[in-house]
Amino acid sequence: MLQLSDIRKESLELQEKFESLWRRLDLQGHHDRLKTIEEELAKPEAWQNPEELTPILREKSRLTEEIESWEALRDLHEDLQEWLEMADEDQGQEVLQALSETNANLAAQLNKVEMELLLSKPEDKGNAILEIHPGAGGTEAQDWAEMLLRMYLRWCERRGFKVQELDSLPGEEAGIKSVTLQIQGTFAYGLLQAEKGIHRLIRISPFDTSGRRHTSFASVDVYPEAADDIEIDVNDEDIRVDVFRSSGPGGQNVNKTSSAIRITHFPSGIVVQCQNEKSQRRNKETAMKILKSRLYDQERKKREADKQAEYASKEAIAWGSQIRTYTLQPYRLVKDHRTNTEAGDVDKVLDGDIDVFLRSYLLYLHGTQVG
Repeated sequence: MLQLSDIRKESLELQEKFESLWRRLDLQGHHDRLKTIEEELAKPEAWQNPEELTPILREKSRLTEEIESWEALRDLHEDLQEWLEMADEDQGQEVLQALSETNANLAAQLNKVEMELLLSKPEDKGNAILEIHPGAGGTEAQDWAEMLLRMYLRWCERRGFKVQELDSLPGEEAGIKSVTLQIQGTFAYGLLQAEKGIHRLIRISPFDTSGRRHTSFASVDVYPEAADDIEIDVNDEDIRVDVFRSSGPGGQNVNKTSSAIRITHFPSGIVVQCQNEKSQRRNKETAMKILKSRLYDQERKKREADKQAEYASKEAIAWGSQIRTYTLQPYRLVKDHRTNTEAGDVDKVLDGDIDVFLRSYLLYLHGTQVG
């Protein structure tokens, strides 16, 4: 049975967190900057070169979104305080349940804003390119890769992020051999950078008639999408473009013409491909976008090399290198090995509820106590 005293205690803790976060939010500064941008955009001469407005329009959209989010957080906090002041010990369970749910909603919004405050690098606020590759193990690993794909798709759905599948290769029996996604949304890269690494699954295999326990691995790579206003020069003599027929298990939706594109960039050794678009031209455009994003990410990492040696060499997709383990048998637990964050509801995690891991990783990166 819910008690008002417990709800008040929880609310007091949330109030302290709100006040701590609110001091770090520059709401007035955001309003001032937004006003300046709107005044600039109101000038007729500002639209003489529309392509030059891309960065400022992107900033305007981000500022508007953050202002709305922060003001909604403030309003929710103020409403909760008013309701608690009017509440008394004789309130029915329905009212107490509503107050408890509002506490939970406020806690979720505070965590969201807290995570966004930790994302201060320019690329953190942008879109992400996410790739999944199964490790050794054939069908087992390919099925696990597809489970991870579903997990990220559900997470994006919860966030309201737009997802476009840029390239994919299905497995022969089940699962996927690889997939590349473009994820569009504010802070998409900043949040998903926590997922970069090796993910391990322990379960009773649905493909083993003996019912034995199997361990499967899959790698997830995440890098920021190169923004349209960032110039990345790719010389024609530095690349080779190969045209081929798309791969797949067959069926009416398989590309019957040689329109799939593979681009090899000789200076970097990067190879990208796209076969999901209907035309060769669209596949080439998408493949070039992936290539430029990877080149941008490569240059970004070089600039940060003096600060950290993170991801300097790719680890083998094998035992001992995993960042997170998802155990379905003999017990049920998801554990992040970098932060020691755990979650017992494995089904909920695999259904896209991964924010607890994203938040703990960001706090870990910034040397903050995880809790």
